[in-house]
Amino acid sequence: MNKFLVSLLVALVPNSSFAIDVIEELNVIGRKTNLIGSSVSASEGYVDQFEIKLRPMLRPGEILELVPGMVATQHSGSGKANQYFLRGFNLDHGTDFATFVDGMPVNMRTHGHGQGYTDINFIISEVVDNLAYKKGPYYVKTGDFSGAGSASISTANTLKEGELAFHFGEDKYQRILITNSENNVLGGDFLYAVEIQQYDGPWTDISEDADKTNFLFKHTRRINEGDLSITFMGYDNSWNSADQIPERAVNSGLINELGSLDTNVGGESSRYSLSTEWKADRAYFSAYVIDYDLDLFSNFTYFLDDAVNGDQFEQVDNRRIIGGQGHYHFVNGKMRNTIGADLRYDDIAEVALYKSKNRQRLGAIKADELKEYSIGLYAQNQMQWTDKLKITIGVRFDYFDFDVDTLIDTNINNIDVSDNGGNADDSNVTLKASASYQFTKTFEGYVSAGQGFHSNDARGTTIVVDPVEGTDVDPVDPIVDSLGYELGFRSFITDALNVSGALWYLELDSELLFVGDAGNTEATRSSERQGIELTAYYRLNDVWTIDIEYAYSDAEFTNQDPNNPSLGNKIPGAIGDVVQFGISANFKNGYYGSFRVRYFGEEPLEENGEIVGESATIANAMIAKDWKSYGMKLEILNLFDSDDRDIEYFYESRFASEIDPVEDIHYKVFEPRTFRISGHIKF
Repeated sequence: MNKFLVSLLVALVPNSSFAIDVIEELNVIGRKTNLIGSSVSASEGYVDQFEIKLRPMLRPGEILELVPGMVATQHSGSGKANQYFLRGFNLDHGTDFATFVDGMPVNMRTHGHGQGYTDINFIISEVVDNLAYKKGPYYVKTGDFSGAGSASISTANTLKEGELAFHFGEDKYQRILITNSENNVLGGDFLYAVEIQQYDGPWTDISEDADKTNFLFKHTRRINEGDLSITFMGYDNSWNSADQIPERAVNSGLINELGSLDTNVGGESSRYSLSTEWKADRAYFSAYVIDYDLDLFSNFTYFLDDAVNGDQFEQVDNRRIIGGQGHYHFVNGKMRNTIGADLRYDDIAEVALYKSKNRQRLGAIKADELKEYSIGLYAQNQMQWTDKLKITIGVRFDYFDFDVDTLIDTNINNIDVSDNGGNADDSNVTLKASASYQFTKTFEGYVSAGQGFHSNDARGTTIVVDPVEGTDVDPVDPIVDSLGYELGFRSFITDALNVSGALWYLELDSELLFVGDAGNTEATRSSERQGIELTAYYRLNDVWTIDIEYAYSDAEFTNQDPNNPSLGNKIPGAIGDVVQFGISANFKNGYYGSFRVRYFGEEPLEENGEIVGESATIANAMIAKDWKSYGMKLEILNLFDSDDRDIEYFYESRFASEIDPVEDIHYKVFEPRTFRISGHIKF
């Protein structure tokens, strides 16, 4: 911490001999846009709608794989949030990566399944205008869940043309989409999109029976030299799950790799939101109301804890979120100062963990209602010290308040949990600093340092009795700090070649983490991560474009486990190597298409590093043709029919026929090769 403060003070030392034009906020979209002179670090970028359109995707969560180095996998049904991996993090479902859509936070605090749960199944990719990503904790506008970075997804205000599309594929994949926008509606522009999707999946012993409905209605108009938008979004989904399976079950012939041991798991979820944004040259304000529900049934250990009824459990989350954010830029010659604030209030009627069998509740393990409030205040100074040197310094203050009330006194384990409610609060100050130096018009270097954090589950901040073991436990820290450094560069060698790279380091404080799957607290240790990232985008000509992304990370705990000193320092699930390669084409005669390969390397599955997950490679391809009033597209997902593993874990489980628990690898393979064809009518 002291080294960071010294670095910050050094950055404040003035240099008065310089001249520069007024610094302006730049809106840049697309990887081919030259970000030299406008970016704070080498680890930020923008992706536009055409790049999204060119990427074949099996599920909506893969839109975040447009963030270089990000891996989005799935260990359960398609209605559940993806599992994300980035910069040596097994992010679970989003704990250390903040995601926003039209100014609304997607990460769910104190969630029934996992802290920071990031479900983006409500996104309709065809109406996404752009995705802006910022990796690392160097950005003052992002507070909670900011350790590994953030992504902001913006929907379009208008569309070039309306579209009615029909999608069909194997395993009863069906999708209907209608999108359009109209001008001069109530003094502005009106956009709407409706999506209905159904899918049974390739599983041998269940029908996924996924049934999803999405809609978006957006009105945008010009007010007071800014653009005001009001957006209403809705999402409803139900599904059956094919979860990860034990390796020994496949090796013994009990099931195949597309089978399941518990065929009665799955869930349903909904999300409805009303939001507004106002954007001007120097100001931004937004507000939102979100109504969210999840009812999720899972069984990962089968008969480990209960030899009679099995280990199936139900997780419930029912909440309403109210919040907003805003910032204003003050420009004074060579300097731009920014002040801003964000606030969020989660009114959670029920967040609970129930014991269940065949989706029928047997009793509550833990059930609470709570209110969680946070406010963040920040200020940033950006100064162009010379024609080549720009320094950005920011400070952020965050305050959290938790109020937890238990809904049960005694749980199904006959444990008195009535004292697990209560109040807690905490505050946090984080500092950020970055410097960029433009060596030439085509090459810029960056040095960045910053503190980030993620909040812990509110239930863990007041818990005193383990609801499973009945033992006394200590509450968790409300806020877990992180500290990161980065050295990077960006180069536009020509208008056609964009290259960037970064060396980064990140450390996390010692923490106690509340585990929603088990309803108790789990001790973890302080850790450090470091790595390198390289990206290159090369436009061969007006038709062909190639992109290559490589990320390497090394992650380790920095001290021994106090409960088990014999454990090693490897962090389970921390992927070492990630490579993505893509080639795309856009012909003048209306044909376009792409071919993409994603590889991720081995990762430790337990702390000693003796059990290692397999590397995995998957390729997707698409070809499409647009005519004047209609078009067609063919997607081939998992082009080479890879049976590599989408995700792997190592833990104890037990079958009904087994006497003792068995430590085993549990995994889920890629979905087999599948063809999807679509046709659309333009209007």
